[in-house]
Amino acid sequence: MGNLKSQGTAPQMSLLKLTWPIFIELFLQIIMGSTDTIMLSHISDDAVAAVGVSNQLVVFTILIFNCVSMGTVVVLSQYLGAGLHELVKTITTISISLNFIVGLVISLIMVVFKSEFLAFFHLPEHLAGLGNQYLSIVGGTLFIQALLQTVSSILRANGYTRDAMFVSMFMNVIHLAINSILIFGLLGFPEMGVKGTAISTGISRTIALSVIIMIMYKRIPLNIKLKDYLTIDVTQIKKILKVGIPAASEQICYNASQLVITSIIAILGAASLTTRVYTQNVMSYILLFGMAMGQGTQILIGYKAGAGDFDGAYRQLLKSLKYSFTITIVVAIVITFFRESLLGVFTDDKEIISLGSKLLMFCLILEPGRTFNLVVISSLRATGDTTISVKMAVISMWGICVPLAYFLGIHLGIGLPGIWIAFIVDEWFRGITMFLRWKSRAWEKKVLVQNQVSTTA
Repeated sequence: MGNLKSQGTAPQMSLLKLTWPIFIELFLQIIMGSTDTIMLSHISDDAVAAVGVSNQLVVFTILIFNCVSMGTVVVLSQYLGAGLHELVKTITTISISLNFIVGLVISLIMVVFKSEFLAFFHLPEHLAGLGNQYLSIVGGTLFIQALLQTVSSILRANGYTRDAMFVSMFMNVIHLAINSILIFGLLGFPEMGVKGTAISTGISRTIALSVIIMIMYKRIPLNIKLKDYLTIDVTQIKKILKVGIPAASEQICYNASQLVITSIIAILGAASLTTRVYTQNVMSYILLFGMAMGQGTQILIGYKAGAGDFDGAYRQLLKSLKYSFTITIVVAIVITFFRESLLGVFTDDKEIISLGSKLLMFCLILEPGRTFNLVVISSLRATGDTTISVKMAVISMWGICVPLAYFLGIHLGIGLPGIWIAFIVDEWFRGITMFLRWKSRAWEKKVLVQNQVSTTA
């Protein structure tokens, strides 16, 4: 395997230094969601179900922003690894401008068509009303989340993962404080419930965006001016989207399948919907280890691929898989052992706790498969090899997971455990397939900066 040479060298970054701040940042993001769930559970289980379903729509739209932010991380990492620093400023400004425009459009669509989107889930009228309240505010401020994601991605690609972590920590403190005031009516404010959660989310994200933009200007000496954001470089936009569109499409495909599965679960009743929300809140703490390892590995492999160190990139994935598997299995065992106590934090309903406990037992098989998937796909994405994961997502999620979930959960009457079995089959099938792709080393021909690197060598 002939390695390409470049004038640039990747900065000395270790997997641990990159990953632990990403882990903390993801942990805080999950805490933010769990905080909403725990606080709203003191209002009613209906409020939890309404916000849980509404957030699936919010997450779905946020994945569209990933089209730019995920492409930005990969392209920036490869350019920095290849030493093409003159293009870093262009990529930085283009990505911010693109996601700002996309964010405004998505915010408008979400506010205008919120009722139609919620109608897809066939929610009872009172739940739909709560969902409308939530989406009116959170949906209208999605463009702020788009910018926040983009600037965070830029900092991470430059190795400043700790800064993104501190901003996330700051945002969570603000969110928790405003949540407490508005949900429960402290300090003379009226009790707003679901509406209070939505307002808190919007305010905390706005403040966090202001802070992280200041940090970006301080950390990255690119001398960016306002006119730079009006730059149109079609070549670089194509490179961002070449990675971003397949990456976001894969995640959109996953979340679309989850929306359909949510509608399947709705057939089982409101209790099943609530059980899923609580159970996935607990499961998310296992998932974040794989997500953090995947993102840290993606940055490292992006630098190595940009610098032409293909053997180093290949070995890095194997090392990352070993670490991520070990951590995920240990955490899954701990959570499984304390599953009833953890679910008891959210609800006192014995039926929900009993069913949720059964579902958490499946984590011992499900979560290692999901981690396997996350780390390998992130690594392929870092090299620019993105289309294969989209193809497999369509085949596995829609050809296997959704039909199997309906067959086991509804047709055979197994319920939520049957749907969890479908999740397991999907994750392991895709993970193994993607690992075989990595071993083939076909990704070496997909690197985005080969032509420039060859020219500067």
